[in-house]
Amino acid sequence: MPSASDSLIEDIEDMVSSGDPTPHERQSARKNIMPRSRKRKELPSNEELQAESLIPGTQKVWMKTWGCSHNSSDGEYMAGQLAASGYKMTDDPTEADVWLLNSCTVKNPAEDHFRNSIKKAQDQQKKVVVAGCVPQAQPRMDYLKGLSIIGVQQIDRVVEVVDEAVKGHSVRLLGQKKDGGRKLGGARLDLPKIRKNPLIEIISINTGCLNACTYCKTKHARGDLASYPIEELVERARQSFQEGVCEIWLTSEDTGAYGRDIGTDLPTLLWKLVEEIPDGAMLRLGMTNPPYILEHLQEMAKVLNHPRVYAFLHVPVQSASDSVLMDMKREYCIDDFKRVVDFLKERVPGVTIATDIICGFPGETEEDFQETVELVKHYQFPSLFINQFYPRPGTPAAKMDQVPAHVKKQRTKELSQVFHSYSPYGHKVGERQHVLVTEESFDTQYYVAHNKFYEQVLVPKRAEFKGKMIEVDVYEAGKHFMKGKPVEDSTPFTPSISAPLLKGEVSGLKQVNAQITMTSSS
Repeated sequence: MPSASDSLIEDIEDMVSSGDPTPHERQSARKNIMPRSRKRKELPSNEELQAESLIPGTQKVWMKTWGCSHNSSDGEYMAGQLAASGYKMTDDPTEADVWLLNSCTVKNPAEDHFRNSIKKAQDQQKKVVVAGCVPQAQPRMDYLKGLSIIGVQQIDRVVEVVDEAVKGHSVRLLGQKKDGGRKLGGARLDLPKIRKNPLIEIISINTGCLNACTYCKTKHARGDLASYPIEELVERARQSFQEGVCEIWLTSEDTGAYGRDIGTDLPTLLWKLVEEIPDGAMLRLGMTNPPYILEHLQEMAKVLNHPRVYAFLHVPVQSASDSVLMDMKREYCIDDFKRVVDFLKERVPGVTIATDIICGFPGETEEDFQETVELVKHYQFPSLFINQFYPRPGTPAAKMDQVPAHVKKQRTKELSQVFHSYSPYGHKVGERQHVLVTEESFDTQYYVAHNKFYEQVLVPKRAEFKGKMIEVDVYEAGKHFMKGKPVEDSTPFTPSISAPLLKGEVSGLKQVNAQITMTSSS
């Protein structure tokens, strides 16, 4: 077995940025890295022979992703490249030869799950490759010793790393993508991927952010803002629609800051994307922090009113106390947040504003907390993510005077009770709505659809509804959903301009294969 103190290749910068290897250039790509074999105990010659006869690209890989939709998108790209290179992606961890663990560093529990999964894999003698924000931010953590790491900007090289892990080598690729010294948004957007849901395309529009929030560990991993050019994002959306996608999610650590590093902005991107969206298909915006959306409010209201854009925005407030926001270094005051919400509610009738709140941030007084309670009571957010504060190692907030654990717990409980005290959808019973059906409910009893305001509507699980825009009458409302009965004389509308890919099918291969065929015949 390899020792824990293996010699590693670490922090390899990219040798090229525009001409990165494709999955079809694997052999030449492998020549670019020469990892040293792990130190190993003396083995009988027949075992040594057996180890050397392993052929990378034939094994089964199980991948687990934690965290945000940006991480989900990274996971889809890694799965696609591995499948395009011959690896078999499996949903069964026990039958896999390799576990690819794509981590999230936002909260302690997510990192705990990640660490436990590593131990479980090692106990089962699985090869382990780690990715995501945890190893990017802290590659020298003890429990990561000896493991191969794919940095958040190196997901286009996942095949190389898994190849080497299969052969018993340990490789770490943690460099930034750069072009002439300028940080790029990340790996190319036209790489093969396997969509978790063939009807939904997740597009990362930028990585990193412009803030320095004192509680945030993601900044350590994703770094400063780096945006993808508009034309690349538009082309990615166009390709997705050609593969039968009917819903696009835009994601990043802060969509509102998009383009500030490359001389453009979010509304400009959105108007370009809207031109590409087929009738009946929809676009969902990702999370935006208040500071950078403030200057775009007029245009954002126009975009959110567009029939092919969900009237939905996720704007994390974190606290309603200005002193807490200052300690968090959030770079806005509560009046700025209220201005965003009030403006959009006035200009975009029915708009859904989702938000996040941290309970028990260091220094939060009872008075500070009650200001947050009053904010929730006033706006009655239909979608609210309540998080008990966890100090993340290496962040300034971890060094501040902590609120006692029992107080944090009590405040989290109190705010949850406030959230559950109101019914956001009760007044919608009896409405007739157009909804886009894209998913299956957790209990598998219904299909999940969303209306124009990205409110969840459960509809009967009939095959002809999947991927369709249908008309329903709302007959029931719960805390997080409504239930809709299909209107009898209405015909489901198909927004997809071509048949969706099958579940597990690799996106982007048709174009790549077409190019290969053309090249070989010329």
